[in-house]
Amino acid sequence: MPKFRTLEDVDIAGKRVLLRVDLNLPVESGRVTDTTRLERIIPTMREIISRGGKLILLSHFGRPKNGPDEDNTLRPLAAAVSAHLDWPVSFAFDCIGEETQEAVAAMQDGDVLLLENTRFHKGEEANDPAFVAELAKLGDVYVNDGFSVAHRSHASTEGLAHVLPACAGRSMQAELEALNHALDEPERPLAAIVGGAKVSSKLALLGNLMKKVDYLIIGGAMANTFFAAQGRKVGKSLVERNMYETALKILDAARDAHCQIVLPEDVVVAHDFKAHAPSHVVGIDMVEDGDMILDIGPASVAAIDKVLAGTKTLVWNGPFGAFELSPFDAGTNAVAQFAADRTSANQLLTVAGGGDTVAALNQAGVGEKFSYISTAGGAFLEWLEGKSLPGVEALRVNNGK
Repeated sequence: MPKFRTLEDVDIAGKRVLLRVDLNLPVESGRVTDTTRLERIIPTMREIISRGGKLILLSHFGRPKNGPDEDNTLRPLAAAVSAHLDWPVSFAFDCIGEETQEAVAAMQDGDVLLLENTRFHKGEEANDPAFVAELAKLGDVYVNDGFSVAHRSHASTEGLAHVLPACAGRSMQAELEALNHALDEPERPLAAIVGGAKVSSKLALLGNLMKKVDYLIIGGAMANTFFAAQGRKVGKSLVERNMYETALKILDAARDAHCQIVLPEDVVVAHDFKAHAPSHVVGIDMVEDGDMILDIGPASVAAIDKVLAGTKTLVWNGPFGAFELSPFDAGTNAVAQFAADRTSANQLLTVAGGGDTVAALNQAGVGEKFSYISTAGGAFLEWLEGKSLPGVEALRVNNGK
C-alpha cells in the first residue's frame, strides 16, 4: 500500500491544526438526526486536543449558491460537536478574514474552534490558490479526516495539503486501511456484491471490479437487465433496454478476466410494488408477464452463501431487492446475516458502503458486525471504480509538503 502520512508523522503540540471533517450531516429543526460521521471523527479530535494542539475545524454544509445563508450555516453544528466531544467548541462566523484570524490567535492549546461553511466562498469548490492561501494563514498543520469528501478537488479537501504539512486523521486512516485490505491487497478468494437499480450507473464499477475479484455477485434490479439481455422473461420488472448489449459485453469481459459472475437462480415476484403485496418465489425462467421481480429467492441465497463460505474477503455495494419494503428485504437480510456470522467468526473480511447498502445492513441488524462500513458515499463508489481521489493522493508521503 502506498504510504500515507498519519498523525504519527506530524508535531501537534502548540500548533494550530486545521482539521478537515465532513459535518454535512442531516439536520432537522436544529438537531442532527444521524451522527454516524460525527462519531467517527471524535477520536481524531480528542487526540489532537490531548497532544496540545489548537483544533480548528473546517467543513462544508449543503450547497449554498450565493454566499452565506442561514439555511446552510454550520452554527448549529457547534453544539452537536461539543456534546459528542464532551468539550467546549467555539464558533467563528467566517472561515477566512481578519475576525477569524483574531479568533484563532486567541486560542489556547486544547481549544476547539469550528469555522463557518467553507462553501460560502466560491474559492472553495474552485480550489482557488488565493482562497487556499487565506485558509492556510489559520494553521500550521493540515489534517484530513473526511474521506467522504476526498473525491473532490476543493481548497479545503486537497489544496491545503500542498501548502501545509499534511496527514490523514484516524478516521481517514482507518478507511484507507480497510479499503486497501479489501480490494488492493485482499486475502483471496475475493467476492464483490453489486446491487442497485441501473447497470448504466455502475458501468465503471463493474469494469474495475471484474479485473480484481474472483466472484462478482449481481443483484437488485440491475440483474433484470442481464436476464433480459439473455432473452429471459422479466415481466414488468425494472430494466434498462438500452443496456442489453452492454450487459452481454460485461459477461464476456468477466469470462476473459476469469471472474465468475453470479446471478440469481430464483426470484420473489409480485404484481404490485408495495409493502406486503402478495408474492411468491419462481425460478428465473418462470417469470410471467404480470410479474415484477422484487427480491432474490431462497435458492439464490443458498448459492450466494455457498460462494461466501469459500471466500476470505467481501466488498458489498447495493441491496439484492426492494429492501425498504417488507417482505422484499428477506434476501438482503439473509445474505447479510450469513456474511456477518462469518465475519464474527474471523473467517471473512467484510467491507461495505453506499447509502442504500448501509441502510439495508443496519436494517438487517448487522451493520456493527461487518469489518468496516464506509459512510463515504460518492468517494467510496469512486474508489470501487478504481479512480484516484484527490484528497487522498495529496496525503501520499512523496506528494505535497
